[in-house]
Amino acid sequence: MPRYEFRMPRLFVDPPLTAGADVTLDRSQANYLLSVLRMRRGDAVLVFNGREGEWRGSLSETGKRAAVIRVETCLRPQPRPGDLHFLFAPLKHARLDYLVQKAVEMGASHLQPVMTRHTQVARVNLDRMRANVIEAAEQCGILHVPTVGTAIGLEAALSADRLLIFCDESAEVTNPVDALAAVRRRQSPISVLIGPEGGFADEERLMLAKLPNVVPIALGPRILRADTAAVSALALVQAVLGDWSDMK
Repeated sequence: MPRYEFRMPRLFVDPPLTAGADVTLDRSQANYLLSVLRMRRGDAVLVFNGREGEWRGSLSETGKRAAVIRVETCLRPQPRPGDLHFLFAPLKHARLDYLVQKAVEMGASHLQPVMTRHTQVARVNLDRMRANVIEAAEQCGILHVPTVGTAIGLEAALSADRLLIFCDESAEVTNPVDALAAVRRRQSPISVLIGPEGGFADEERLMLAKLPNVVPIALGPRILRADTAAVSALALVQAVLGDWSDMK
């Protein structure tokens, strides 16, 4: 397991990271370090940009509304990104925030809002989703920042090149672990699909059932809220088919 440093503040930045480079923080980041954390010149900060690993730096300039970090030492090289797509019917406000944050923590590399027949949200705030993705990445120590797709229909979201784990409360599967283990040898990248609170429509289930790359699973004997189902499904997939299964 990699060792993460959680005693220093950790920020996502966009500029290139090299030893000696200066990174000017945006206003909200500067306010967080200077006003919330009460940091001073010379204090240590961790920065990452999703491309060049994690670096230790220090506050080299501070002002009323600005701060600059001098990049010093690379602590962790950039790993290869994962390839786990999370497809979900959008939820409302705080529950969508929670779902996005937990999907990042659980190792999703791409978050794809999918508009299904019973989806209760008409519009998705992508900027808010991206902000939640970055915040979760900062807090949980990952170096790859998942991408966020624009909302699309269910049929458009399906790819023949990916193994689709279809989480369906009506699936005739008694043990989801066995169902996932049965496809462990397939080499296809994986997508996980979670439906809306009202479930999938019958025609959507029929469409998915006809696809050869779909693996339906149930998530236990209880009906789960959509945000709870997301965490449960991603944990199952990571444990049986994903990076948890690679841990020694």
